[in-house]
Amino acid sequence: MRRFVLCALGSSILLAACGGGSGGGIRSGDSGGGGTTAPPATGVTTPALPQLAAATGATLSSCADLATRITFANTTIASAADVAAGTLTVGGKAVPAHCLVKGSMYPRTGIDGKAYAIGFEMRLPLAWNGRFFYQGNGGLDGVVATATGGVNGGSGPDNALNKGFAVISSDAGHAGPLPFFGIDPQARLDYGYQAAAKLTPMAKHAIAVAYGKGPDRSYFGGCSNGGRHTMVAAARMPADYDGYLVGDPGFNLPLAATANIAGGQTYAALATDPADLGTGFTQQERQLVSSAVLAKCDALDGATDGLVQDTTACQAAFNLAKDVPTCTGARDGSCLSTVQKDAIGKLFAGATTPGGTKIYASFPYDNGLATPGWASWKFTSPQQRDSGATGLVFAVPPEDPATFDGNVFALNVNLDSLLSRVNASNATYTESSMSFMTPPNPSDLSALKNRGAKMMIYHGTADPIFSSDDTTAFYKALSAANDGSAANFARLYLVPGMNHCSGGPSTDQFDMLAPLVNWVEQGVAPDSVEASARGPGNAVAVNTDVPADWAPARTRPLCSFPKVARFHAGSLDAASSFACE
Repeated sequence: MRRFVLCALGSSILLAACGGGSGGGIRSGDSGGGGTTAPPATGVTTPALPQLAAATGATLSSCADLATRITFANTTIASAADVAAGTLTVGGKAVPAHCLVKGSMYPRTGIDGKAYAIGFEMRLPLAWNGRFFYQGNGGLDGVVATATGGVNGGSGPDNALNKGFAVISSDAGHAGPLPFFGIDPQARLDYGYQAAAKLTPMAKHAIAVAYGKGPDRSYFGGCSNGGRHTMVAAARMPADYDGYLVGDPGFNLPLAATANIAGGQTYAALATDPADLGTGFTQQERQLVSSAVLAKCDALDGATDGLVQDTTACQAAFNLAKDVPTCTGARDGSCLSTVQKDAIGKLFAGATTPGGTKIYASFPYDNGLATPGWASWKFTSPQQRDSGATGLVFAVPPEDPATFDGNVFALNVNLDSLLSRVNASNATYTESSMSFMTPPNPSDLSALKNRGAKMMIYHGTADPIFSSDDTTAFYKALSAANDGSAANFARLYLVPGMNHCSGGPSTDQFDMLAPLVNWVEQGVAPDSVEASARGPGNAVAVNTDVPADWAPARTRPLCSFPKVARFHAGSLDAASSFACE
């Protein structure tokens, strides 16, 4: 009998990921505005990058006949149907009329005897803007999510389909969000990177059939595993897309999942109730630490406003051992024990195996750790998400699916052995998970850069599963590989307080697709992106983590790293009161 603890379905249903790693430093002028190329450290001006032309639109003349008109190798078009304006509503906005095309590619039978195919849907606007958006989905995939194309991690004020993009979504090569597909080696590869490579030419062909021309400009985007998909596409498919929108990327997913299991084992050892990992670091204790972080770091940006915007300075200013009271008696929520401080401090510094090998990146201290979303990833995910991902999809050899128990695995697996297995391959599983899940040579995006393509990356500093430290390290390495600055083709925006893709005490609502298009097609480099909070009355969805003393629609500039939003004068709830410096 199979025993496996499963979480509720959702865009972030499975795991995430990252591998630590440090890169060269970034100069203070790394995120300078404008579309010109920043000079390298040598003082020699580099050549200007190509400027890509703007897209031009077209009109869809017919829909239903696309089911027979679209023909492509290894592809079955199951249906094509008109969707009237307003039938689909996203974030309170009625989506215009479009054509919904459903199909599948590469049907086969796996080594486990199960049927596999790459399922997809495409939504083609009647009034098309000439652009294509590949929607990278979250978790373990396995579900063809509605193809709308998010402009950020799930709380955006708009979507690509509503803007007139043709959008594709897929299940990445397997049906269902459970990890048992990992027994089939081809399903692993499709999930990792091959589904996107197979779907992209088919989708562009379908667009050409529908509109009489292919897309002028193509964009790839997603958050979490979707952010990982996007980074992998940028590294493996730099000629296929012109803009890459990367959100809270799990680009080292197998390592992040393994590190989160290490965290689960740590919290289990601290727990007062063995059945509840959260009793190892209670909500009251997390609020204590969150308040201590604010006390040391809130004013570092010039404003005491409930946001830690200078994340780098905060890590130097805050000390868990000194700035949080130490219990002299029983734990009561007003202190942390010395054992807790030691164990939790080591997790923030970067989880290690019992043998002393660092598994993944460090995590920054931030006041967003007192939220239910943070707790879910730390105390529930190890058993319900990460165990299945590591044991069945990433490990070589995989666990036996007939006897797999996620609870037992997460709390008892030998971490040195597991880390070795996520890096292993054999005659059946010819690519390790660190090969098929990660972008090869992530700091070498020269092919993307040299053809004029652009990348925008955002990451919440309170993300509990994929660390913004890992993404920052990647960006520093990318800058180092580009004469000290990558800002003429790639920019990173940290989102203070934001949990995984959304939530947390943060301004987590923003449209990053519009400035990406403007950068790609008009050459206007985005030094900052305005973001707003989702307080009571928000049209998209209310973020219950927003503090009551904030204005419901508080705004902040998200600054191009390494710049920080610093307060000058005016309202603490207005982006105009801050400048990126």
